[in-house]
Amino acid sequence: MRSLRCLTASVHAALLRTAMHYADDMTRRRWIADTWSEDTATLKGEQAAHLARVLRAQPGQIFDVVANGFLHRAEIVTVREDEVVFALHEELETEAALPVHLLMAVFKFDHLEWGIEKATELGVARITPVIARRTEKHLALAAAKRVDRWRRIVLEAAKQSRRTDVPVVDEPVALKAALGMVEAGTRLLLAETEQENSLWNELASAPVSQLANVALAIGPEGGWTVEEMALFSASGWRHVTLGPRILRAETAAIAGLAVCAAVL
Repeated sequence: MRSLRCLTASVHAALLRTAMHYADDMTRRRWIADTWSEDTATLKGEQAAHLARVLRAQPGQIFDVVANGFLHRAEIVTVREDEVVFALHEELETEAALPVHLLMAVFKFDHLEWGIEKATELGVARITPVIARRTEKHLALAAAKRVDRWRRIVLEAAKQSRRTDVPVVDEPVALKAALGMVEAGTRLLLAETEQENSLWNELASAPVSQLANVALAIGPEGGWTVEEMALFSASGWRHVTLGPRILRAETAAIAGLAVCAAVL
């Protein structure tokens, strides 16, 4: 009986240690390095300033750091307001990004940026902003000036969601040019005119070999024009639906990526 109590206590202690270790891994702040070598990683600019000024980081503190796409437990070596250097320790387990290239027509910037942030949290690999026929003219003209902001948004969202990579955000381009940038084997267009072929069924029935890289297109407010739909079809895109409801563009992007995450 005494042996059983001792065994139970040992198991309980081991489980507690495991839980504490897991909790520590989940709560440890994660950073994405600006530069790296084989055994060091460096944060610069705003990231370094935040660590130095706001968090008052000191040598010896431990953080999670992504360097060259790999996640490491890392120890601060030196701290300056313009540069924080880490020594890289053991590599940690990570999950791969969702293999989805998202084409998003440019629409109202506040809604678009919210969609970009959430798409990053859901694991999207690449985002191409598309200047569609129904993109408002002033938004189309201003889009190129917003790219740096969008890239900062995905960087922060990637860190917040504990990703080990940062999605690529392309320069805004017209639809024809955007279609020429897509290399995915499976190309799916969310279309209001499609009533039967659901995104879920299309993904679930596709050969596994075609799911290694998926492209998903989301239209602007008012949808794609007939000419744009024809251009998609001529480029090998299949039309799919998320159901009978009409969704905002940013909602459609999130719902579509959630379906992709469930199937891929």
